[in-house]
Amino acid sequence: MKNDSVKISVAKDAGYCFGVRDAVNLAYETADEHGEVYMLGHIVHNEHVVRDLGQAGTRIVENLSAIPNDKPVLFRAHGTETEVWKEAKKKNLNIVDATCPLVKEIHDEVKKFAQEGRPIIIIGDHGHDEVVGIASQVENPTVVANAEEAEKLRKMKRAGVVSQSTQSIENVQAIINVLMTKVFDLRFVNTICFPTKRNQEQIKELARECDVMIIIGSFTSANSKRLALLSSQINPATHQVKSAIELDEAWFRDAAHVGISAGASTPDYLIEEVKGRIEQLVTE
Repeated sequence: MKNDSVKISVAKDAGYCFGVRDAVNLAYETADEHGEVYMLGHIVHNEHVVRDLGQAGTRIVENLSAIPNDKPVLFRAHGTETEVWKEAKKKNLNIVDATCPLVKEIHDEVKKFAQEGRPIIIIGDHGHDEVVGIASQVENPTVVANAEEAEKLRKMKRAGVVSQSTQSIENVQAIINVLMTKVFDLRFVNTICFPTKRNQEQIKELARECDVMIIIGSFTSANSKRLALLSSQINPATHQVKSAIELDEAWFRDAAHVGISAGASTPDYLIEEVKGRIEQLVTE
């Protein structure tokens, strides 16, 4: 398929956000310094990053009791449950805190709402590491994933609402619209992080301009899947891939302009590999 005139545009802020980049770098540095670093679950939802870190000396365990006393534990960018923090301190483990500062801000916001006596509503994905961490900061929070779930909530006098940092603006707006009919005194802090907002805006712009959109990210990453959905709502010729191997030549057959973006847990080298492979496919 020879088409030398195809334009390929990569979203300016595609891939790692600063919180993930800092956490991954901290994991490499800690593993290098101590030989090994232990984590409760994967640092990010990306198979390639997990594999690379495993080769560098990171070890995944299910609970703190599996960590040797002389080795550090790294608490991941998503945030960690308060009970796990307490247990780690009780065991006197060497804690390396890689929690994203913007996630810590969400923890602070829900605590403020709790001090005001407000029931807490968290807009987010059930069971997601970040949401679990936020929920653990306060007693009896309610997690709402979509507008349909919000419709089922009972009416209440007051509530404090925050959002998982990587939620789509559209989903949060839809839920808030419902909550405004349910809650008399509603306090909402928009805790979608600015890297997510920026990435979403860039994807919307590219999806309108391009014939084909490629979103790079793991299918275990809610953030990547959300970006792919956002793009596909504007441009049906949107394809999510984990790596360059999954690209299909047929996608680019009649394309004049291809857009590329990536989830917050996608490393730079994967973006470069995908771009390079598309360049090959359209000029071969």
